[in-house]
Amino acid sequence: MANRPDPIALLEEQAVTRVPELVPIRYGRMLVSPFTFYRGAALIMASDLAATPRSGLRAQICGDAHLSNFGVFASPERQLMFDINDFDETAPGPWEWDVKRLAASFEIAGRDRGFAPEERRAVVAAGVAEYRERMQQMAAARNLDVWYAHIEVTKLFALLEASATKEQQARARASLSKARTRDSMQAFSKLTHEVDGQRRIVSDPPLIVPIDELVTTGTSVAEVQDELRALIRSYRRTLETDRRELLESFEYVDAARKVVGVGSVGTRAWILLLLGRDGQDPLFLQAKEAQESVLERFVGKSKYPNHGQRVVAGQRLMQAASDIFLGWQRVTGLDGQVRDFYLRQLRDWKGSADVDNMSASLMTAYSRICGATLARAHARSGDRIAIAGYLGTSDRFDRAIASFSSAYADQNERDYQALVDAVKSGRLEAEAGL
Repeated sequence: MANRPDPIALLEEQAVTRVPELVPIRYGRMLVSPFTFYRGAALIMASDLAATPRSGLRAQICGDAHLSNFGVFASPERQLMFDINDFDETAPGPWEWDVKRLAASFEIAGRDRGFAPEERRAVVAAGVAEYRERMQQMAAARNLDVWYAHIEVTKLFALLEASATKEQQARARASLSKARTRDSMQAFSKLTHEVDGQRRIVSDPPLIVPIDELVTTGTSVAEVQDELRALIRSYRRTLETDRRELLESFEYVDAARKVVGVGSVGTRAWILLLLGRDGQDPLFLQAKEAQESVLERFVGKSKYPNHGQRVVAGQRLMQAASDIFLGWQRVTGLDGQVRDFYLRQLRDWKGSADVDNMSASLMTAYSRICGATLARAHARSGDRIAIAGYLGTSDRFDRAIASFSSAYADQNERDYQALVDAVKSGRLEAEAGL
């Protein structure tokens, strides 16, 4: 692509606002493979997409709709749901950017798995076709039916069953059973221990660092703990009334900085331990920094004054059901800088697909599920009738996106090699294995 910004310079630009000692971990995680590089390269791809033609139709988009940002989680009614589960970059924008990011992720993952070119193309085309066909269905549906549409895991299994071997089905059921154990109690047993009769978060630097290990000279731990209590009290105002009452029944106990994800590494993310009726009634919240979306320089500034609110509003608009503790807040950090955060439960039956062990047929089925999910998410805010008309009923769009995905996967491999070279030359420092 001519006159394309240096991808490494874009990564360096993002590093300026991140925790300096954590940035090498981000690069180390991106270096694992071209696919993990792609996961951290949302800004790079947004920059590339901004130079491509647009349909002129907009929706609330994820901004980082790669296949690993889809997964299962619990609805407020305690049903296991499948949906998009990462909204750090969400903003109103061209719906096709999400489709392209999702499709290219399947092409890149297929290469990582060693699939033949024709297998990869079939995987990508299947997901795009599913998006197109589901958008046609949404265009014909009533507004309330679009809003209530969702994918329960029981339906998900029915869709996958024909494509999975018995071993894969058994592995998936075990994964879902494990997801149901990923809650505050599981985090409580894994991430905390008792110190002088009090529950405290276990230190595991640099990935988990308790708040008392981060306090700077001149500030007492008690002062910081008081500030965190004030943060939780003020964050309550962004919740529904009934959920405020529920949160009031928990008391703040401890906090720690925790490294999460690939692209998010270096942004500030905290885990907050609260206890309810007794010492065995925990609630773990995650407070994750919300910076300007990578989309905003290309699609316009957010209408929300707080980037945490931008994330929450976008998530509620795109997801069929959202975490009951999803809210936002603006705080002054330990370094005196004002930053935006969104909060949610740390773990609530969350799980993701085992992409590393998928066959081509199973990945094809998974691609269709992600395509259907993305169409439903876009239909809630975009002009679904106009988008369906643009897509048409032939496979022309599917084939075009499959060709784009192959070409972009080539570009992604060149960008990945640029990162490898930048680390070898000493331009960037990477820390592997974390």
